[in-house]
Amino acid sequence: MTHPPAAPLPHHTADGPEDAPPLLLGPSLGASLAVWDPQLPALARRHRVIRWDLPGHGGTPAGVLGTAPATVAGLARLVLGLADALGFDRFAYAGISLGGAVGAWLAAHHPERIVSLALLCSSARFGEPAGWHERAALVRKSGLGPIAEAAASRWFTPAFAHSPQATALVEAVRRSVAPAGYAACCDALADYDLRTGLARIAAPTLVVAGRADPATPPAHARELADGITDASLLELSGAAHLANVERPAPVRTALLRHLAAAERPESRPGRR
Repeated sequence: MTHPPAAPLPHHTADGPEDAPPLLLGPSLGASLAVWDPQLPALARRHRVIRWDLPGHGGTPAGVLGTAPATVAGLARLVLGLADALGFDRFAYAGISLGGAVGAWLAAHHPERIVSLALLCSSARFGEPAGWHERAALVRKSGLGPIAEAAASRWFTPAFAHSPQATALVEAVRRSVAPAGYAACCDALADYDLRTGLARIAAPTLVVAGRADPATPPAHARELADGITDASLLELSGAAHLANVERPAPVRTALLRHLAAAERPESRPGRR
């Protein structure tokens, strides 16, 4: 008897006790799962932390979504497939930027799976689609050189842009991101608009913004917090788009408090 091939899974890592409540962490466009390194040790003390890579980022093949146009919904289904493969019926989720959009889509369309949600420097709509299509076309034509050159100013404040942490993440854009995967993720962002779906999100939600974020300014975070029932909002000074890297301590503290508050006995995530 033949069996259909297993659904593709994104590259991922697992940290923390195997029997701890699961927490999935989604990265931002242009960054691998290493973007969560500043928070990983603290989060993994009490959670089974699963970090995953976007298509064409880190260890995930650019073609993991197949031949269909890339969408946030497709990325979310990829994450659900990962959770299913790992045996997680319910899980907490935190994501940065595009990784946050994936979590918001899951919470809106599969609320039974999401115990809690944290959206870092994310949005319900990441600007006009034309800008993302233009960036995708640029990357397909010229590679990631122009994107890497501009990454530091998008991701970090000038005071942090030349730090070792910032430099390592910017250099990783050139080394570990495939143009095809990056462009596909741009297409997904162009197609994404969850503004009318925010009210469907019922999971306890934390929204974090960097006050100096040029990619998703604080107004985007306020729209998320206003549209999601009872969401809490944290705005951080001295932080741009990768606020968890530039201001690791307050992000870590906020995440730990948020996760602890959401993990009531009746809503703890389960394993099959």
